[in-house]
Amino acid sequence: MLLIAGLGNPGSQYASNRHNIGFMAADEIHRRHNFSPWTKKFQALIADGMIDGEKVLLVKPQTFMNLSGQSVGEAMRFHKIALGDMSVIYDELDLASGKVRVKIGGGSGGHNGIKSIDAHVGKDYRRIRIGIDHPGVKELVTHHVLGNFAKSDSEWLEPVLDAIAANAGYIVKKDDAGFMNRVALATGGKAEKASGEKPVAKPAGQSHIRQARAQKPAVNIPKSGPMADMLNKLFGKKE
Repeated sequence: MLLIAGLGNPGSQYASNRHNIGFMAADEIHRRHNFSPWTKKFQALIADGMIDGEKVLLVKPQTFMNLSGQSVGEAMRFHKIALGDMSVIYDELDLASGKVRVKIGGGSGGHNGIKSIDAHVGKDYRRIRIGIDHPGVKELVTHHVLGNFAKSDSEWLEPVLDAIAANAGYIVKKDDAGFMNRVALATGGKAEKASGEKPVAKPAGQSHIRQARAQKPAVNIPKSGPMADMLNKLFGKKE
């Protein structure tokens, strides 16, 4: 059995917070893959189902974010799940909105839910980080993560959550590169647009490869002689 945990805070007042994007991703996986109804156990809401032939336990800790490790640890010990078979989905301040990155182990990046899980079960589990962008200054972080997504965020939020759920099979196969590639392809650069990285407009009928290539300098090519032959090879023969 594999375990996928989505992190967040319980209660309707937190449901739309940026900090709850892990819950949102778990809900979308639950819906898309027809998991069992949510039930209460391990200080969490849990559901089980199958993804690409693998049995998966889906967990949403109800301990509040800072104590997520208590809930996740209970579920892991009861089902005897190894660290390498667990994935945790959560918000990441240091990624642009909508970007998704996966790593195994490493630091918490200041995320209290991850700090708690690290303390209770260890660090060598799969971390699926969804970017929510940084407000710019440390003093605004709490307000930012506990603030609700804006209506305009739906342009990238819905496609990202859908792509994570649609490609959850790559998570259970532990194909991290495949998962990130598929999510990036499915979201079509919406994260980059949301973060202010504006793509360069591509002229009609011109490929992005041609657009990126430096233009050939204008050269007056002699009509005859060895130099003419060499320059014709480099820059093309003028008619």
